[in-house]
Amino acid sequence: MNDNKPCRQELMNRINAASFAVDDVKLFLDTHPCDKDAMEYFEKYQEMRKCALREYAKYYSPLTIDTVRTDSCENWNWIDEPWPWQEGGC
Repeated sequence: MNDNKPCRQELMNRINAASFAVDDVKLFLDTHPCDKDAMEYFEKYQEMRKCALREYAKYYSPLTIDTVRTDSCENWNWIDEPWPWQEGGC
């Protein structure tokens, strides 16, 4: 970790893992919409994904439109940052 920034690759791994879990349980919920445990699992991992996306946006750049900061006049400076696949490691 440099300058108290979390490792970019570790954040991407968290985002990918949570995204996979959310997508997978959504498929299950398509056929089991009343399964309370599955819905709780979905909500838990959906929140984990949102938190990881917000953290990534805070330290690097937004990956989704809903993590773009709108309170700054430098809203679109993130396009000058390396894309997630261009830089690896911490």
